Amino acid sequence: MNTTLSNTERMLTEIDYFRLSKLDKLSYPIELEDGLDAAEVVDSAEIPDDVVTMNSLFVIADDTTGHRTQLRLCYPGNAAPAQGNISVLSPAGASMLGLRCGAIASWRSLQGEVRFARIVELLFQPEAAGDYSL
Repeated sequence: MNTTLSNTERMLTEIDYFRLSKLDKLSYPIELEDGLDAAEVVDSAEIPDDVVTMNSLFVIADDTTGHRTQLRLCYPGNAAPAQGNISVLSPAGASMLGLRCGAIASWRSLQGEVRFARIVELLFQPEAAGDYSL
């Protein structure tokens, strides 16, 4: 059975792609593996300012309830879900990487439920702020 969930087009910076490809592939959720394989990779200076990149701060809306949550997409060592810091190696985090505002991310929860959330606002993107090292 194929458990891969399709998302819309993804765009990654070269730096994010390089750093993520160096992580332990055994710990990748399928959403990240598929996302890396399918993403358009661009120079950090060329990434549109409405794309979720690593260390971006953004707001999602649950597609069922409309509940809004502010999240920061981070590397595993900085993850603190209670504070809104979501790991890129989590199914939810992996599904949001590289999506644009307005896109709907989909992933399987730990309980096996398919979840959907729309990216409604990008509050901070390192590249848009001129910081290419985060």
